[in-house]
Amino acid sequence: MANTGESRGWVAPRTDLVTALLGTWFGAGLMIDAWAHNNLTELETFFTPWHAVFYSGFAVVSGWIIWQVWRNARAGRQGLAAVPTGYLAGLVAIPAFAAFGLADMVWHTILGIETTIDIFFSPSHLGLVVTMMLIITTPLRSAWKAPDVGDRPSLGRLLPALAGLAFATTLVSLFLSYGDALQYRPQAIVQALSLGQGPAAAPPGAGPRPVAVGADRVAVAMVVTNVVMLCPVLLLARRWLLPFGSVTIMYTIMALMPGAQTAFRNLPILLSFVAAGFVSDLLIRLLRPSGERRAAYWAFAGLSASITWSLYIAVASATGGGLPGVPELWTGAPVVAGLIGLALGALFLPNAVTAQPVPLSAAVAGRA
Repeated sequence: MANTGESRGWVAPRTDLVTALLGTWFGAGLMIDAWAHNNLTELETFFTPWHAVFYSGFAVVSGWIIWQVWRNARAGRQGLAAVPTGYLAGLVAIPAFAAFGLADMVWHTILGIETTIDIFFSPSHLGLVVTMMLIITTPLRSAWKAPDVGDRPSLGRLLPALAGLAFATTLVSLFLSYGDALQYRPQAIVQALSLGQGPAAAPPGAGPRPVAVGADRVAVAMVVTNVVMLCPVLLLARRWLLPFGSVTIMYTIMALMPGAQTAFRNLPILLSFVAAGFVSDLLIRLLRPSGERRAAYWAFAGLSASITWSLYIAVASATGGGLPGVPELWTGAPVVAGLIGLALGALFLPNAVTAQPVPLSAAVAGRA
């Protein structure tokens, strides 16, 4: 018998957890495919083991979402009432993703396999990534207004939403790989920030990045990556008082995509972001940023960004040959990141909002 929460349109927390786990299969499949495109030089067919993992992930998570709707329909719900709260966008995205997948197969059959930056501008790939984001963020939309979540959720209850949003962020970072600071090795970062300028890096997809890169490329990549990784955290921090460990989990997942693309040859840089997630969790514990506490929210946004990129440069220096030779670059970059974080905080929360507590009756019903 369905619980009261499900009768009101919400699925049980365990259903969201299964959705998130199957979405992880889906996301991991894309990471494996990204690894293949960046590290194998001769991909001449659409039919690869990497695509098999990717599309099988799509099949299982899609089948699970469709089953939830079918189960509700068999219970007597009609039309949109059979679709669980938060699941509609994912359901609509399923046939759209399948259509873009077919288009991608035709595209590759006629035009071949992309091997350079053009892979991120293929219309079929863009359609796949947008529809995939809608599918894997289903647990986030489900939890957003679920009556049993509240404003201070536990880590276990929020985990499916965290995973879904983090994997969606990896899709953004993948398609902005040409501006991803996590793909540079420590030696390349130190050299770029020592010389000020240097030869441009090869575009993603053309194999491992060469050691020599320009400071302008690294600086732009730091700005882009700062925005891509911080925005999802600020979105969640505006909605909930995040439980300890939330940002660490998200940053760990986010680091997997650039790790896959570089075959984890830049592991120290990736680990610096895991450490930054832990420090951000400490800041949340200390500052308690929320929609009601605008000053704390802004302070968290600025400090989290600044500390993240301080760790980035510190780890690069420790493992890449010492402090960069241009002090203005390695001292000023975290300041720029902090100012961008502060601006994002003001953009996400220009005015403090009044919390709307979940009615006790609804909260009790959601836990029934």
